[in-house]
Amino acid sequence: MRPAHISLAVLCAAIWGVNFVVIDIGLSHFPPLLFAALRFLVAAVPAIFLVGRPSVAWKWIIAVGLVLGVGKFGLVFLGMDQGMPAGLASLVLQVQAVFTAIFAAVVLRERPGPLRTVGMGIALLGVIVAAIDEGTSGPLFGFALVVAAAAGWGVSNVLTRKAAPPDAFNFIVWVSAVPVLPLLLLSLLFEGPSTGLAAMRSLDWAAVGAIVFVAWISTNLGFGAWGWLLRHHPASTVAPFTLLVPVFGMTSAALFLDESVSALRWCAAALLVVGVAATSFAPSRTPTTPTPTPAAAGSPPPAPVPPAPVLCGSVPRGSLRTDPLPSAPVPPDLFPTDRLPTVPVPAVPPDPFPTDRLPPGAAVATVASVAPSPAATPDEGLTQPRPATPPTTPPETSAPRPTDPAAAPLPRTTSSRTPSTASRPSPPD
Repeated sequence: MRPAHISLAVLCAAIWGVNFVVIDIGLSHFPPLLFAALRFLVAAVPAIFLVGRPSVAWKWIIAVGLVLGVGKFGLVFLGMDQGMPAGLASLVLQVQAVFTAIFAAVVLRERPGPLRTVGMGIALLGVIVAAIDEGTSGPLFGFALVVAAAAGWGVSNVLTRKAAPPDAFNFIVWVSAVPVLPLLLLSLLFEGPSTGLAAMRSLDWAAVGAIVFVAWISTNLGFGAWGWLLRHHPASTVAPFTLLVPVFGMTSAALFLDESVSALRWCAAALLVVGVAATSFAPSRTPTTPTPTPAAAGSPPPAPVPPAPVLCGSVPRGSLRTDPLPSAPVPPDLFPTDRLPTVPVPAVPPDPFPTDRLPPGAAVATVASVAPSPAATPDEGLTQPRPATPPTTPPETSAPRPTDPAAAPLPRTTSSRTPSTASRPSPPD
């Protein structure tokens, strides 16, 4: 890690350690459940409009919000209000690593290895030593509430691992919005509205500063920076810095609250730190999928898979493209032949002037076939030529016409519509 990142991790641990001292100051102004509700209200309301929509399902946000907000922090505030020292609370709360390992073994089927099991035993021994020291100098009920809060923290850790939020800051902001109403309702039921109203009327700068620190500094800034570190470094590199939280907690409590640290408490602190370190960083054994059993004797071996053919000898097989090439759309045919109109070919009419019926000696004109015009198309058909009219034969003057009436040809009329004056009868006088 870079020196700047190491400094950021140490700063997060210092913020969370000093946070127990600030909680103790805030509890002198507010009842515990109302103080916890105000913490999450101030942490969620400004930031919930800036982080966007939740990055995980609502069921995980609601579950983690109830367990972490109402369970863990509600019990921590109640335990410290019952007389649990701030420094000792920061130390005992780290036993959450043991509860996380136990719940993960039950829910996630993560079997703890030998080193983790030994670490859990050492941490529990440190809790027992701290309980003995607290029993001789303070109430055990507050101590038990903090241990129960550590168990709730372990449950929330398992739920967070199941949710797997991609953005830790977005997740913690939406989780902070969940416990506000339940904590306010519990405060009205168990602490009474008069107590809460009296606390709100007596607000001073110390009370406002306590709310702002536990909401914006400890929750938003602390968890946001921690999530950023986890995105840039492995968890095994970032997690050891959490062991500095009880160090800063006990030191700040001794400096600002004049809490005395006995030899038995130092012994409990040493056992807890060693046990939590062994529990947190020991590898866990997750169940693996069973390997397939070998084939029975005498069974035929599986058929070998033929290698893929190499299309080009000069091109490596891995660089050949196996997916189908995209095909361009074929444009529609502008002139489809199946939609052309069928033009019937007209039948050739019979020749109105057959040549075999002409009288002997008649001249026959030769008719040339008329070619279709260049602008004609096959759809228009062929133009049928019209037969030519045979010319009129002039009368023969050189030879006399036969006198036989039967053999004489029929007289022909002129093609003019106006009759000649010779054939027109004269009018009567």
